Amino acid sequence: MTVLYGWGPMFGAPSPSPYVIKCDMQLQMLGVTFTRAIADLERVPKHKAPYVEDEGRIIEDSTFIRLYFEEKLGDDLDEGLTLEQRGMAWGLERLLEDRLSMIMAHERWLVDANFDKGPRQFFMDVPEPQHSALCKDVREQLHTMMVRHGIGRHTREERMLLAERDISAIAAVLGDKPYLFGDTPKAVDASAFGVLASCATPFFDTPLSGLVREHTNLRKYIERIEWRYFGEIVWPAMAA
Repeated sequence: MTVLYGWGPMFGAPSPSPYVIKCDMQLQMLGVTFTRAIADLERVPKHKAPYVEDEGRIIEDSTFIRLYFEEKLGDDLDEGLTLEQRGMAWGLERLLEDRLSMIMAHERWLVDANFDKGPRQFFMDVPEPQHSALCKDVREQLHTMMVRHGIGRHTREERMLLAERDISAIAAVLGDKPYLFGDTPKAVDASAFGVLASCATPFFDTPLSGLVREHTNLRKYIERIEWRYFGEIVWPAMAA
């Protein structure tokens, strides 16, 4: 039995986490039969989602989950790509996950109005005054992490300039193809969809949504993948 742990549709996207979205899509691409369950971050050592339980074994982190199932099944999500294309695909994945997703997270968690509308929901079961103290502490820790990463040292205008270049680069690679490397999706398409859908959602007040949606090919790309992989997904309800 295989179970994917994460969170279902929220904030106008298939999950509040682009990494849960990525993992869900890649498991489908690999033909894995699995169920979905709400994550308990205290249950796993890294305290992050997604994680997968497969035949009693816990695998954490979307990249390691992919590698685990590729090895187990003898499959390759990048089958058909040349060595050069594989290098390009890995570089695009790192651009998406190591910078653009960080800018997206900064917009959600450290812009007050967006935090109040979105991530604050994760802490609503905590009574006052602990609720306010916890939110303050979490955001301060995230700000410190963003500064150490480097993205938090920039102004919002500078972050959006970087995001515009990142998003335009993805749009340029996609061109008029159905997927980033041709007619069939590869591993990087799951990363791209997870991050781009998270940026493009109109739920939050952020320039990121417009930066994605101004590219017609990216809008169609998001719609194409959402219809193919996320049209009929059902997650269990989160505990009240």
